[in-house]
Amino acid sequence: MTGPAPRIASWGGLTPRATTTLAPDLWLAAPAPEAGPVLAYGNGRSYGDSCLNDGGRLILARRLDRVLAFDRESGLVTCEAGVLLDDLLNLVVPAGWFPPVTPGTCYVTIGGALANDVHGKNHHRAGTFGRHVRAFELVRSDGRRLTCAPDMNGALFAATIGGMGLTGLVTQVTLQLMPVASAEMLQEVIHFGGLDDFFALAAGSDASHDYTVAWIDALAGGAGFGRGVFFRANHAPASDEPPAQPGRILPFPLKPPVPLINRLTLQAFNALYRAAQPRSPEPRRIAYRPFFYPLDRVSDWNRAYGPGGLRQFQCAIPTAHARQAVEEMLRRTLAAGEASFLTVLKLFGDVPSPGMMSFPVAGATLTLDFPNRGARTERLLAELDAVTLAARGRVNPYKDARMSPATFEASFPHWRDFAAHLDPGFSSSFWRRVTAG
Repeated sequence: MTGPAPRIASWGGLTPRATTTLAPDLWLAAPAPEAGPVLAYGNGRSYGDSCLNDGGRLILARRLDRVLAFDRESGLVTCEAGVLLDDLLNLVVPAGWFPPVTPGTCYVTIGGALANDVHGKNHHRAGTFGRHVRAFELVRSDGRRLTCAPDMNGALFAATIGGMGLTGLVTQVTLQLMPVASAEMLQEVIHFGGLDDFFALAAGSDASHDYTVAWIDALAGGAGFGRGVFFRANHAPASDEPPAQPGRILPFPLKPPVPLINRLTLQAFNALYRAAQPRSPEPRRIAYRPFFYPLDRVSDWNRAYGPGGLRQFQCAIPTAHARQAVEEMLRRTLAAGEASFLTVLKLFGDVPSPGMMSFPVAGATLTLDFPNRGARTERLLAELDAVTLAARGRVNPYKDARMSPATFEASFPHWRDFAAHLDPGFSSSFWRRVTAG
């Protein structure tokens, strides 16, 4: 099954050019590397072009959608790579298990979570997704089917975790889940007045809570600069009370001709958001989905950024330089007059990943979302890149749509070691852009 793929896009709104799609079974039966570069495409939740392959072929990995085995005693699950995290949650949470690491959306595939070695709000405790992968099957473009694990094809195991789909097609994954006593979280909400308060609060909370994250009011200047709301939580114990309900998923009602995200609308949203958060820090039981996946409550929320889509920037800054660099990036964003709808700040722990190209480093990570306004947005993002690199940090490749080869090289100076493990039949728009290959 082949054909054009006009509806395929990244979550940031990028669409591939001159791309054909392949059913997984067709490619597995006849890989045909001579037909041009290929790449697995999951659910399109990568923000940039790491999931796209201009002029090449995309394997529709979502069709690999079966759960193959689930041991309810040990919490070991094996599923095909196209299974959505959402579907896995529906299966394992009622049985008392939970993914040990989850990103901020449940609409990613398990193969995508592995390929990007995603992190969550508990990196300081659990590290990245790849730490909990026990094995996977990797099919190379020469037709070889390889079982990869720490003690079996170990180099490919390390290269594939965080390898952005460039080492071959992952067909199935075995993941170790973690036990939970309920489907609820015990959450505390704390308002803070500035960055010093955040760093003190985050450091203390990481010692007592599995999950921590902060929202920053990126438009607040003067005495309010750096203010925000801090969320920390642990999985709630079992209770005889009726469980909290996650609420309905609301559709985003339109495709606006211009971005709805601007300084005026965002000032109003930020004021309402801060006012809506509890002022008492008392722990509250809430359903797990609103805590982990707040944006999933509005389907197609990326439409709010208008026809130009959005650009997300995420950096990781080592601890010694984190406080100063975060302040500088927030101040530059203010000075540029840009509006970041989603400004998230948290601490990464010193928890190593098995992946060669894993993004987190011990320190702080700052995430900002901007409507794509062309050159003015590009200028600000280049400034943020420069601040990141001056602080010896790195820019997140699987959130990226525009970093330069120089920025990629500075962020991942060992990328050539990783490149030695690439499948010669696989490539992506991102990889060709940042390596000029």
